[in-house]
Amino acid sequence: GRSGPDAKPSLAAAPPAGGKVATTIISAMNGGLVGGSIGSSLDDTDKRKALEAEYKALEYTASGQKVTWKSESTGHSGEVVAAQPYRVGSQDCRQYTHTVFTGAASATARGTACRNGDGSWTPLT
Repeated sequence: GRSGPDAKPSLAAAPPAGGKVATTIISAMNGGLVGGSIGSSLDDTDKRKALEAEYKALEYTASGQKVTWKSESTGHSGEVVAAQPYRVGSQDCRQYTHTVFTGAASATARGTACRNGDGSWTPLT
């Protein structure tokens, strides 16, 4: 693990204690990137972890930094990387990619999400 003053991204908010993300925040993501074909082999627990990683990447993580998740039960894992935020009207939006690893295979999806006033993110469709 990294330590020292630059271990955390220099963003105003800190992730919630214990890393748990509110269900309302997760449901606003409409399944996120992992709701598409890259998540077809994941169970609900995997998808929840994957969505939390997408949210953390968008909300808390500096551009280009990986947010990873791993399922203890299935062994599946993934990584989410968000790009630099940009403004669309009054909203902050970010492009991001999510790669899911299931055994020997991996699949990557790309998308863009925009931030809502309550701190949730909604993917552009």
